[in-house]
Amino acid sequence: MNKSIHFNFRRRINRRTLLRGLGVSLGLPWLSAMESAFADPTAPGPPQRFVALTLGLGLHAANLNPSGTGTSYKPSRYLQAIDDLRDQFTVISGASHPGVTGGHRAEASILTARPVGSAGGAKNTISLDQHMAKYLGSQTRFPSLVLGSSGSNSPSYTENGSMIPAESSPAKLFTRLFIDDSPAQRALQAKRVQEGRSIMDLVTEDTRRLTRELGRGDRQRLDAYLTSVRDLEKRMAASEAWAHRPKPKVAHPKPVDIGNANDFIGRQKLMSDMIRLALETDSTRFIVYHLGGSGGVVPLPGVDEGYHSLSHHGLDEEKLEQLAVVETAIISAWGEFLRSLSETNEHGTSLLGKTSVLLTSNLGNASNHSNQNMPVLLAGGRFRHGQHLGFDQKNNYPLPNLFVSLLQQMGLPEDRFASGTGTMSGLEFRTS
Repeated sequence: MNKSIHFNFRRRINRRTLLRGLGVSLGLPWLSAMESAFADPTAPGPPQRFVALTLGLGLHAANLNPSGTGTSYKPSRYLQAIDDLRDQFTVISGASHPGVTGGHRAEASILTARPVGSAGGAKNTISLDQHMAKYLGSQTRFPSLVLGSSGSNSPSYTENGSMIPAESSPAKLFTRLFIDDSPAQRALQAKRVQEGRSIMDLVTEDTRRLTRELGRGDRQRLDAYLTSVRDLEKRMAASEAWAHRPKPKVAHPKPVDIGNANDFIGRQKLMSDMIRLALETDSTRFIVYHLGGSGGVVPLPGVDEGYHSLSHHGLDEEKLEQLAVVETAIISAWGEFLRSLSETNEHGTSLLGKTSVLLTSNLGNASNHSNQNMPVLLAGGRFRHGQHLGFDQKNNYPLPNLFVSLLQQMGLPEDRFASGTGTMSGLEFRTS
């Protein structure tokens, strides 16, 4: 091949090369991003799960953060409702995502830790749950679930920075998890997967033809892309297998959705039941549940003002008292969910011991839209709990380090995530 032609060809490969098959184009940079390192399903030990409960309006720090640090802390007003679970969760204060601002817009950054700017214009990156699902999600029918209390907004983002819409109907989720598709629907799903695999076969042939015309460096890059394609084909094959398998059966009746959009706590409890069933049946291992900011009055005794308005309390005592009623109910419902996991036995151990459950929000102070001092509670999993990790309230600790710890306890060999450069200081793994 002429040297100048070879140079120009390589430059086109590096900048913009498309593999075409059956009218479908795949860009090589996208294929590179699909490289996978799935956990060995034969590895010893039970699988680990991850659930994130994210709040759109934060939690009032004065009522959440305990006094004292370490294991001898005194529980706060909110934590008193779950003090019986003290040894199974950790309180983290004085932490936030470096560089993340924008108030409410920072909802997009809760699980990505990516600064998106006050106008929300910066491109987002992959969220923690989707990073886990990318490598480990192929082992269940659903690689991940993205859920919400109302609407489709979520803090879950794909690798290219696209938000994954949330499912807010527990009834629809139950159907998706436990009601078998008709034979015709199964056949259609399998056909779609097979068509996708056929497209990947054609693209693979395309890359092989290119390989014969490339220099050594480009051949190595294309070989890496081919490996990625084969990984995707394996995931498609798994999807085809799931399409033919019956869904698990549960004794739990199909839930009836709560029509009142302001019944924030009722919806939280109902969806939490579905999350437990999804984990218990191993239908998925990675779940995000976003509780956005309801604007109406939450139907609780003593509350007569809208939740969003209460979160912008301006330190008004009456508003703070009503807000405390709502937020205590949120924490109490979260505690009920933890207890249900703790009481669910899986091969001799509790489901909570195999599930890391994170509760956090983009807002450390909803009243002034501050994204510093994010509320953080972490329960379950392989961590040693029963403590308050209190970091500097003015010079916050990087919360993405917690994300690195969560990835490592999943068995992923990660030492960085977003701006996280190591595991969280003071958070240790259990030895047994």
